Amino acid sequence: MVTHSILIAFIFAAAYVAPNIGRAGLLSRTDGMVVRFFEWFGNIFMFFIQLVRTAFAPPYEFREFLHQFDELGSKSLPLVALAGAATGAVVLMSTRDSMIRFGAKALLPNVVVFSIIKETGPIITALVVSGRAAAGIGSELGAMKVTEQIDAMEASAVDPYKYLAATRILACVLMLPLLTLVADFIGILVGWVANVAAEPISLRLFIHIGFKDVTFNDFLPSTLKTLVFGLIMGVIACFQGMNASGGTEGVERAATSSVVLSSLFIILADVILVHLILVFFP
Repeated sequence: MVTHSILIAFIFAAAYVAPNIGRAGLLSRTDGMVVRFFEWFGNIFMFFIQLVRTAFAPPYEFREFLHQFDELGSKSLPLVALAGAATGAVVLMSTRDSMIRFGAKALLPNVVVFSIIKETGPIITALVVSGRAAAGIGSELGAMKVTEQIDAMEASAVDPYKYLAATRILACVLMLPLLTLVADFIGILVGWVANVAAEPISLRLFIHIGFKDVTFNDFLPSTLKTLVFGLIMGVIACFQGMNASGGTEGVERAATSSVVLSSLFIILADVILVHLILVFFP
């Protein structure tokens, strides 16, 4: 209901703003922001259409894809592992006192496991990888754009959408669920370690209690939704980088906007996906 209310309010706001464009300076700055907002959406949609049109046509850049897959995975793994460890410790410490207060200490492993695999692990992993990978993609492609390397590729009959964008986006889409599994595993393990520091419990018992009520409907949708997060991150970062302009300042803007926009839209997408998961996988 809250999401529907926000959508209705946005539609009414857009309907109000549109007729006022051009009125004697009234809301001129806001109108310009609204126009640029919808213009950016149109441009990124056309970028995605062009990407899909060229990505599935041969020849395929398998070597570049494997290179980007390794770059994204190996360099993001330490950050994801650290974020997963911190998440597991924080989840346990923040819920332990409340569970004890309400006499539900025996359910603490369930709370830790469910919290990590259903929401905390996927979203934290997506935001951490977005902060590292989106900035790298945006700055790399932005530097290639402002130095006219992308134009040189087009002049050499190399499709930049296929070679540069498609390989990076596909690597983001496929690697993010794997990194999420790593974050979930380490988060649960560190959650057990944090629990042992306060009250001894064997790992086998902790895992048994934690996963006793977990089903595939709890695990698979929450993990596979990171495919959408990877798509959002890759498309926005590649679009911002390949449309950079203005020298080194343009490269900096591309890197910054890639991180900010991808993180923002990942959070918004998570709200929608959680609602859909609750509908289709109750």
